[in-house]
Amino acid sequence: MELLNPDLEKNTTFVHPAYFIISGFIDIPDMKYYYVFLFFVYIVSVLGNTAVMGIICLDHTLRTPKYIAVFNLAFADLSTALIPKILDIFLFDNRYIVYEACLSYMFFVWFFVFVQSWALVIMAYDRFIAICFPLMYHSIVTKPAIVGMLAFTWVLLLSLLAFIVGLIGRLSFCGSVVIQSFFCDHGPTYRLACNDNSLNYAMAFVVLIVIFCFPPVLIALTYICISIALSRISSEKERIKAFKTCTSHLILVSVFFIPLLGTNIAVMTSYIHPNTRIINSALTHIIPPLLNPIIYSLKTKEVLSSIRSKDGGGKQTGESRD
Repeated sequence: MELLNPDLEKNTTFVHPAYFIISGFIDIPDMKYYYVFLFFVYIVSVLGNTAVMGIICLDHTLRTPKYIAVFNLAFADLSTALIPKILDIFLFDNRYIVYEACLSYMFFVWFFVFVQSWALVIMAYDRFIAICFPLMYHSIVTKPAIVGMLAFTWVLLLSLLAFIVGLIGRLSFCGSVVIQSFFCDHGPTYRLACNDNSLNYAMAFVVLIVIFCFPPVLIALTYICISIALSRISSEKERIKAFKTCTSHLILVSVFFIPLLGTNIAVMTSYIHPNTRIINSALTHIIPPLLNPIIYSLKTKEVLSSIRSKDGGGKQTGESRD
């Protein structure tokens, strides 16, 4: 089978392969059971996030700024293109993926990871205002404000990722086309190029900072301010009650950022075995969408009240008491 596409664009010397090959795990037996596990995780994630989105849409009392942000996170979790394609690649042994489809796959997988990252920042902002400025909450955290923040992040992330993926088109692939990953990952793909990929490497660092470093720093700063505000509350009972409104968000932040940061920093600063990278990356992509609706949404007072209500209009508690 011919490996390289002879119909190159005019006035260019870029050599684009007709297809890439997804390697997956190397020399690990009985991996089909792992992919079956991924399938069940995906089904639970779809059901959970669909339930969250459905409840928010059907219950008008949940159409608040806070739950607009929650809906955005659930939509990003639900829209991931990763697991269905993994199952198609490995369970049905369709490891060949055409060049254009590979870039599209890369774009959508990472875009929704980016959205999840900044969705957690916006949700931290909600908690920051609710605890540090409770009397001004409803005048600051409004629907137009949250929608504007979400729209800005979507446009920014779309533009950034379109540029990053577009840079792959300026690379020539004249050697191996085997991607050492479980999907068309950015790093393992651009490293296959036989021409200068320094700009791609630089943009990988930009992504590491903008998507995986800057958001947790912002979240950490909000929680420093929250800690200061809580320390000024004289009643220990009230401090604990206020802090409990943040625990679910803190768990989500830890589950999302710690393995993602650890894997990416390890890859860019030292050698990491492809199997280790694949396992870490896979769990990083699939565990947060599984846990998000369970930890943050389906256990909150408002959502539980909505579920219990016969007419779907459960009584909403105040933001300062959620």
